[in-house]
Amino acid sequence: MTITLYGIPNCDSVKKARALLDSRGVAYAFHDYKKLGVPELALRRWVGAKGRDVVLNRKGTTWRTLDDAQKASVVDDESAVALMLANPSLIKRPVVEIAENGATRLVVGLDLDALPTS
Repeated sequence: MTITLYGIPNCDSVKKARALLDSRGVAYAFHDYKKLGVPELALRRWVGAKGRDVVLNRKGTTWRTLDDAQKASVVDDESAVALMLANPSLIKRPVVEIAENGATRLVVGLDLDALPTS
């Protein structure tokens, strides 16, 4: 099993997910997208799998700081991806990719019950 946790280190939800995985002894790679950026192909994969309304965090501080024109610009997946690439803090956190036996499971947002136990 290969696990990649995407997020930013100072986010409370990311901290909780990392602490849980650490307490369970689950090995994972952490991708800090404040420092490393968001891989565009990964973001497109997340939006394709879960939908832009799940991946785009419209409840966070970053969304609230956008002007009305920026908010209104999100009309389809392409425009949502473009906005999230320009403002990675708009991505719901954490995003966890769990690859096992040729399949990848995706967890978007803090869902402790959906994270691996070992």
